[in-house]
Amino acid sequence: MLVLNATYEPINVCTVRRAAVLLLKAKAEVVEHANWELRSEHTAMPRPVVIRLVQYVRVPRDTHRRKITRRAVFARDGWECQYCGTRAQLTVDHVIPRSKGGTSTWENIVASCAPCNRRKGDRLPKVADMHPRLTPRAPHPDVFIRVASPTIPAAWRPWLPEAA
Repeated sequence: MLVLNATYEPINVCTVRRAAVLLLKAKAEVVEHANWELRSEHTAMPRPVVIRLVQYVRVPRDTHRRKITRRAVFARDGWECQYCGTRAQLTVDHVIPRSKGGTSTWENIVASCAPCNRRKGDRLPKVADMHPRLTPRAPHPDVFIRVASPTIPAAWRPWLPEAA
């Protein structure tokens, strides 16, 4: 389920169970629902697809502080190697190797296929003559919605920015 803030800004993805709890506690309302219902012994409710929180929740947007995960790096880089463009055997690569003083930050980590990662090895980009296609940077917050759900349901599209 896509979770929207009170301002209709997408902020998270949650399970059907979590969405139902938020709805039953009146902390959220259904914006889009499926054609079938969730049923219990005493009640039935439309199955939520997009919910909106009733009260505004302040969401930290400092992506520099967000945890760097492989999936987040892959989503930020469009699920393709930043050296050759392939989509197979993805790994992560430190542009400036940690042994050469590189840090584990968004600005120094890119998606790389295994062959390119091995070919670059423990060398600097200039020495290996391998430079990332795009300059690595902290991702837009919407990338974390794509990480939670790599395939975006059609009902979510009106609520997400074009980039998602």
